[in-house]
Amino acid sequence: MPPHDCLASRRRTATRMLTSLPDDLYGRILAGSPDAILICDHTGTVQYWNAAAERIFGFAATEAVGASLDLIIPERLRTRHWAGWEKTMRTGVTHYSEGQLLAVPATTKDGRLISIEFSIQLVTERSNGQIEWVIAVIRDVTARYAREKEIRAELSALKAKTSVQP
Repeated sequence: MPPHDCLASRRRTATRMLTSLPDDLYGRILAGSPDAILICDHTGTVQYWNAAAERIFGFAATEAVGASLDLIIPERLRTRHWAGWEKTMRTGVTHYSEGQLLAVPATTKDGRLISIEFSIQLVTERSNGQIEWVIAVIRDVTARYAREKEIRAELSALKAKTSVQP
């Protein structure tokens, strides 16, 4: 089969799959995800905030939608975050859009620092290629990071203990 026929066949299959799904499925997936899903416009203003984001960060959707991402960015990291954001909006390039996880601290409504991992997707405007939306899928990994820190400390203590013995 010539390559263009194969591509056309894949497109037809993809179209068939999408049209066979319920119209509200995408909304149900976003709302019901166990991971936080944030959708921001190109300015960094939150436009969507699901129930998992409410659970993880403590802000209701009514508080988060329309607010800046500064809501969850620790103050000491904001300058660096926004410099990277502006560069990405200008160039359309980020190191984190190929499925890599970014691990950073975040702030909750009650002021606690938590550890999160997230992936992002840049969604561009079809007509001009400009970034229109930034979608982040976020997981709270605070407990896991604490366990890993504890294990590293125990390992270091064991190594120190065994290196002292003859």
